[in-house]
Amino acid sequence: MRDWLWMGAGDLGRGIGAGEIDPEVLCETFLDAIDGHAHRDTIFTHVTADRARAEAAAAAGRARTGTRRGPLDGVPVSWKDLFDTAGLPTESGSALLKDRVPEEDAEVLANATAGGSVCIGKTHMSELAFSGLGLNPKTATPPNRHDPDRVPGGSTSGGAASVAFGLAPVAIGSDTGGSVRNPAAWNDLVGLKTSHGRVSDRGTVPLVESMDTIGPLARNVEDCALALALLEGTVPPDLAGASLHRRRFLVLADYLETSRDEPRAACQQAIERFKAAGATIDRAELPSVAAAMAQTPHLFSPEAYAIWHEAIEAAPHLMFDRILERFRTGRDATAKDVLVAVRRRRSAVAEYLTATAGYDAVLLPTAAILPPKRERLLSDEPYYVEENLLALRNTRVGNLLGLCGLTLPTGVPMCGVMALAPPRQEHRLLRLGAAMEAALA
Repeated sequence: MRDWLWMGAGDLGRGIGAGEIDPEVLCETFLDAIDGHAHRDTIFTHVTADRARAEAAAAAGRARTGTRRGPLDGVPVSWKDLFDTAGLPTESGSALLKDRVPEEDAEVLANATAGGSVCIGKTHMSELAFSGLGLNPKTATPPNRHDPDRVPGGSTSGGAASVAFGLAPVAIGSDTGGSVRNPAAWNDLVGLKTSHGRVSDRGTVPLVESMDTIGPLARNVEDCALALALLEGTVPPDLAGASLHRRRFLVLADYLETSRDEPRAACQQAIERFKAAGATIDRAELPSVAAAMAQTPHLFSPEAYAIWHEAIEAAPHLMFDRILERFRTGRDATAKDVLVAVRRRRSAVAEYLTATAGYDAVLLPTAAILPPKRERLLSDEPYYVEENLLALRNTRVGNLLGLCGLTLPTGVPMCGVMALAPPRQEHRLLRLGAAMEAALA
């Protein structure tokens, strides 16, 4: 049964469907693993044991009667602590929201529960989701899979750790600037950034509502596809027969070349494997990407501060000073600054989609850097600022341009390769990702 901890969600679901895995025993196996884990309290904010057992018992009954609700019926799932969970604190990694207890589940959690999944617990995260590092001295900093002295990536830090350490087969997180993809890459997982507005954010603590998205972290592409369908209450895409033959990729040359040595080399190696599998590879620098990225200062922080300024200024001492400073960079933005940035971003998106229309996806390293050491981040402020910005530099391209994105492990620890596709093209991207995954195997 310990092998179950390292199986994919899809395989666990098939085992339940075949009568080889009992959902209640599966649930207890994960709960035992969580309770016995050295990092339990820095990965999970709450372990929802009573709820998990009740949901697993219901799933077991459906399995016995042949009335399973979907492929992940009976499979445990962990949830980032910004998804409202009825009767349980949902604090978004912040002391500002201490003891905030919602009355009902977030819509995505309700959908997943209706699909039969088992809510195994809530996971730690960066404070109010506003950091790509995963460092949170105010609540907890989960460990990195490869080195506990390194940060795990954020802001879905605990979600990534829950899967990487075998405490959940799939985790649900959010991605505003890379918060699913970055921790997935740094913990050798697959992470899916969905298109803005595709997955409901009702009942989700916001950061930047115009860019917040919701997506899964898992062991493989299939599990991300199944999790997306679970969140939406829809049917997953068919990944069978996916191939890279005659697929066309555009590599963002400047983002590849300016990433640090290890991520750059790992991405280049992955690109060569895609080429060997039949893909055509072109390289270019796109002015539209630079134009969109130039709007960053007037889009993220001003909206985040507009949402949170009252809570922040009522008790700024409750915040990690680096996160507080990042929020406050948005307080002096003018309406003209923001509206000009919105218009320029819109133009950049149109130009980008035109320039990339002949390609199946755009490729670049998921993160430009390896995860930094947490102690230096705490003691060296300029280093923190530089590494925090670089952590999300590459992933932020997808958010600013309104794209969907998928990160895959390259086989080099803590280095991911990212594919970006036009909005609402998740099913096509997941099929492409399955073929990429096979080429990297």
